[in-house]
Amino acid sequence: MASHILPRVKGAVPWLNDRLIFLTVHGSRAYGTSTPTSDLDLKGVAIPPKEYSLGYLNRFDQAEFKEPDAVVYSIQKFFALAADCNPNIIEVLWTDPEDHLYVTPFSEKLLAHKEAFLSLKAKHTFSGYAISQLKRIKTHRRWLLNPAEEEPKREDFGLPVMAKLSREQMGAIEKFVKEKISDWEINWEVVPYSERLALRESFEQTLTDMSLGTEEERWVSAARQVGLEENFLELIIQERRYQGARRNWKQYHEWKKNRNPTRAQTEAESGFDRKHAAHLVRLMRMGEEILTTGKVIVKRPDAEELLAIRNGAWTYDELITWAEDMDAKLTRLYTESTVLPKQPDRKFLDRLCVELVEEALQQEVLSSPSEVS
Repeated sequence: MASHILPRVKGAVPWLNDRLIFLTVHGSRAYGTSTPTSDLDLKGVAIPPKEYSLGYLNRFDQAEFKEPDAVVYSIQKFFALAADCNPNIIEVLWTDPEDHLYVTPFSEKLLAHKEAFLSLKAKHTFSGYAISQLKRIKTHRRWLLNPAEEEPKREDFGLPVMAKLSREQMGAIEKFVKEKISDWEINWEVVPYSERLALRESFEQTLTDMSLGTEEERWVSAARQVGLEENFLELIIQERRYQGARRNWKQYHEWKKNRNPTRAQTEAESGFDRKHAAHLVRLMRMGEEILTTGKVIVKRPDAEELLAIRNGAWTYDELITWAEDMDAKLTRLYTESTVLPKQPDRKFLDRLCVELVEEALQQEVLSSPSEVS
């Protein structure tokens, strides 16, 4: 049992400790980038009792704990996320053995097949997570340089104090226009996977060339096609801009209210979120390593540099230039890589999952685990 590792929390799944098959250190301590104030993060996998696999009344996907911060996934959810190369999940299989807190014969078999989860999807997931970090960095920087302190007013957008359209009317118009935009969308699922990336980029470039590169440009074009008159359309455009400004104002104040004081100070000093920057660099480098070596390097050989980036070694402009160059490099590696399949062998992974679950369910008590100190 792992009862000394996972806390007994009120309302928690009572059988979880007995069904745990794997638990490992995760996050900064696994990367080698932790500081004295870093939390201990754990991730694990459990095989639920048979009624959760065979019945319909019970369901378990994951359980979360505090002190320590831990997430334990059902084996089915873990397989699904790992097969999609989810960065936070796939790396669980590649943490250093010294970071494994709890192992069983089931997890040993799982770890023996960790390469089977990898595919070229890593380009999209690792780069995608990194770009999401970049968007946060840019948004926070915009707020730092141009804080949205003053609440937007309707008159600032040339709108009457009282809205001419009700919320229901605006919703109906938005729905009507979105339906038109959806007619333009391409069903990428019918396009061979190897061709989607190039076609997507070509399609997006075509939209840009047609002055339809932004969401607003596409929305206006669709609104004209559904028959909205120009005078009325101008009113709707200004209403949407006003609503967007209000969302930005609310998000800014929510961000300002919930910021960590120490992190807020470093952001103010650098003009951007350095912690997000370090995560971005790590994710993109891990993506590059996966595409070139077919391995996930969790314990970072560049840990010192990542800590330096977090401490301000790179400027904002250096980070943006590096991220853009690396994103282009990952796109090139995606088309050239020969070390990974385009998709994992999901049938094999499904058989492996079934095999592990069947073996666990055949045992009234799971095999005695070997604990790693």
